[in-house]
Amino acid sequence: MTPASIIAIDGPAASGKSTLARHLAERLGYLYFDTGVMYRAVTLAALDRMVPLDDEEAVTRLAHQVNLDVLPTQADHDGAAYIVIMDGEDVTGKLRSPEIDTNVSQVSAYPGVREAMSRRQREIGLRGRVVMVGRDIGTVVLPDAQLKLYLDATVQERAHRRYEECQLRGEDADFDEVLESMNARDHYDSHRAVAPLKPADDAEILDTTDLSIQDMVETALALAERHTPEDVPG
Repeated sequence: MTPASIIAIDGPAASGKSTLARHLAERLGYLYFDTGVMYRAVTLAALDRMVPLDDEEAVTRLAHQVNLDVLPTQADHDGAAYIVIMDGEDVTGKLRSPEIDTNVSQVSAYPGVREAMSRRQREIGLRGRVVMVGRDIGTVVLPDAQLKLYLDATVQERAHRRYEECQLRGEDADFDEVLESMNARDHYDSHRAVAPLKPADDAEILDTTDLSIQDMVETALALAERHTPEDVPG
């Protein structure tokens, strides 16, 4: 049986979306696509071109002008899960700087930026053989995806995961501060006016609080086998 060719994964921060998507894409031989990199790319473009980040009109115009694509990684590409091409340049290695971390939320909140990125994400997704992860994939970007997964976990567990990630990177972190930040991000994402975080009506809900990575992947694979491809919407 052929598994779902277009898989959308949504959920709050540290719910396991990226981990699951990367492993699932590897098992299926699909493109793993974390849509957040597109907003990072627009932020990078604005910073490089000295476009004021508080100028919504200018940033939105830039988002519509840049040419973005996400491609499967090559074997020698420094362990990257995908390659981000912006205006013909591989910018993958430039997207995780502290300056982009600080400013990407502001850029991604602009409705015009989201509209431009959603359209491009949809074009990439409709190629098929993709596992796309974000916060509005099943509801906005790919509402006709054959399989929609919505991952969640208790906020305490998600804060613990993020805290451990910080420690592994050698960063100073306070668990209570991480938890407070996680609660604030949850509230913002679920109450924003444009594309608020919520499961699609037909999404499969997966609570990852007590699941191992292997459990998550095997569950998702079984669901993918149950949601077989149909004609890809045009």
